[in-house]
Amino acid sequence: MSMMRELYTQILMDHYRRPRNRGELENHDLQEHLLNPLCGDEVTVYARFDGDKVAEVKFTGQGCSISQASASMMAERLVGKNRQDVHKEVASFKSMMVGEEEFPEYDDLAALKGVINYPARVKCAVLAWTALQNGLEEGGS
Repeated sequence: MSMMRELYTQILMDHYRRPRNRGELENHDLQEHLLNPLCGDEVTVYARFDGDKVAEVKFTGQGCSISQASASMMAERLVGKNRQDVHKEVASFKSMMVGEEEFPEYDDLAALKGVINYPARVKCAVLAWTALQNGLEEGGS
């Protein structure tokens, strides 16, 4: 295994074993549940806004290391961003997951880069991001 691949595996497993921002969020402005029926992964994403900015993001759910680590990375990453930037981040991540955009090497998200070689697992990686996107769209933002 290459050193980069080993590092990515460690990052992925760290987010899976010690997820950031896991748990329900009281007083949320957004709550969106999504299930991947193919593999049984599920996630509920919660967000609270302070004006236009994301004040807090949390998630609950269960599933494979990819879906849960990706949710953890997303929750950590989007705090403090405004809605427009959140939309850009989600679109960019989804482009990376289908190989249309490059992952920045320095980024934790690069740990998910190997997933693009397994198309069935891409849905796992984007599950939380799609839930958040759906919640934002339903909220008219």
